[in-house]
Amino acid sequence: MSTISSREQGRIIKISGPLVVADGMRDANMFDIVRVSDKNLIGEIIEMHGDQASIQVYEETAGLAPGEIVVSQHEPLSVELGPGLIGRIYDGIQRPLEELVKIEGTNIKRGATVKALDRTKTWNFKPLVAIGDQVVAGDILGEVKETEILKHKIMVPPKVSGTIKEIKEGVYTVEDTIAVIVDLKGQKHNISMLQKWPVRIGRPYQKKFSPSEPLITGQRSIDTFFPVAKGGTAAVPGPFGSGKTVIQHQLAKWASADVVVYIGCGERGNEMTDVLNEFPELDDPNSGRPLMERTILIANTSDMPVAAREASIYTGITIAEYFRDMGYSVSIMADSTSRWAEALREISGRLEEMPGEEGYPAYLGSRLAQFYERAGMVQCLGSDQRSGVLTAIGAVSPPGGDLSDPVAQSTLRIVQVFWSLDSALAYQRHFPAINWLSSYSLYSEKIDKWMNEQISASWSKLRRDAMVLLQEESELQEIVRLVGHDSLSFLDRLKLEAARSIREDFLHQNSFHEIDTYTSLKKQFYMLNSLMNFYYDAVDALSKNADYNRIIKLPIRDELARMKYIPEEKIEQSYQELIGRVHSEIADNIPREV
Repeated sequence: MSTISSREQGRIIKISGPLVVADGMRDANMFDIVRVSDKNLIGEIIEMHGDQASIQVYEETAGLAPGEIVVSQHEPLSVELGPGLIGRIYDGIQRPLEELVKIEGTNIKRGATVKALDRTKTWNFKPLVAIGDQVVAGDILGEVKETEILKHKIMVPPKVSGTIKEIKEGVYTVEDTIAVIVDLKGQKHNISMLQKWPVRIGRPYQKKFSPSEPLITGQRSIDTFFPVAKGGTAAVPGPFGSGKTVIQHQLAKWASADVVVYIGCGERGNEMTDVLNEFPELDDPNSGRPLMERTILIANTSDMPVAAREASIYTGITIAEYFRDMGYSVSIMADSTSRWAEALREISGRLEEMPGEEGYPAYLGSRLAQFYERAGMVQCLGSDQRSGVLTAIGAVSPPGGDLSDPVAQSTLRIVQVFWSLDSALAYQRHFPAINWLSSYSLYSEKIDKWMNEQISASWSKLRRDAMVLLQEESELQEIVRLVGHDSLSFLDRLKLEAARSIREDFLHQNSFHEIDTYTSLKKQFYMLNSLMNFYYDAVDALSKNADYNRIIKLPIRDELARMKYIPEEKIEQSYQELIGRVHSEIADNIPREV
């Protein structure tokens, strides 16, 4: 028998797909979680008119009828944060799918609920503070070894500070009290390893910094030409089949992040199945341990309820902020924000709001901005002044690859890096299919400075010269199409050859090749420097009447093309030999003065 009073109950008066309208909800608040009907469907209030509440239901609403009960839980949609998050697979509202399958089988019933964090599993807590210590919000009380490659730091919850009254090492569940803090008013706060946080509110920090250090991905076209900074934002738009998902997988595996949160938001079920099957089998390249020991997956496929798709983005970024607050570098991959925007459009249409461009709600841009603005490099709460990083990378799937799509345009106004995927390059088996003429990175100048200091003083010059060659190649190809290759001067022909080498021998990368799948910054510099030095020396040789045809057929060019397959441990020695041969072979072809 329910103990909820009739005053706290509402009744359904309208059902429109995932949207349910109930009256008698005067005591409820915006964004409250509600339970709909005796089936206990989970929903969230998204609009209030008097005592009428519009509710987006996160489960299938078939079979609901007017008059059924709606009960407010008087709390916003929140996620559970604590040990046990890493390696888990959740749905859009943080229900653990593996646990649901054990209880419900492969066909999960509506209204099924399981706690996001296991309440029975125990963790070995090691304190880092002592009784009598003064602590403030965000201070680290102790650690739990969650996986072999990640220590989970237990922090003082926001808005709590005072003196440690009790704390001791031991084995606890996430709900057990691990410490007692007494504040200035003498009030006791029992601290457990479990925190809850509303997903639509960003977690607090002290201050935000301007990103200046690159997120190293091992993908040459990204790191060298269109880098993303740690704490930055990037978008990967492209048509079907252009390689968005493969790039997301590569970034999840190779990016220099301590924790990866991967959100499959509205993508096809078979694509998400590939992720769920592949990720547990992948090894982390840095530690050799399974990649899932630093990964959290949120699976919300296109056949799941559309409202949960809208929530999944916020669920993912709140979990990512929690690990950022520990001082970790976190990357969040959202695939794709277009499907999330479609969920916004459907709910907005059922609310009968005034539509914007192509039926999307007028607030599409501001909602996208709210998501991406939660990325950044911050000084975390706490007295130790630690910094944490959250990098947000979103895939965009515009219909037919049309970048005038409102989601793509709104995203481009917000993000700082744009990796434009080209279906023509993808069909040519050029991976990653990032179009070097239409992509850009607004972090290039800052990251060039970092690269010049950390890798080589000539990095920025090499990158600029290579980009100029690629741009000139496009112009020269137009001339070739009009009047033929023979109309070009030897210097212009050399530019075409040099640009082709950059495209085929540097930008092209095989994500399934054991060595070529990842390239360190040092190796990227050696490769680009070798190719550009061949070009520089060849230009000099042509100015001294060298034979163009002999220059471009030199054996060293084949050796340069195979640099990508040289293992990291041998690259420095091979580079010294190759660069020496570049200089000597070209010099041997310069005519001697009589």
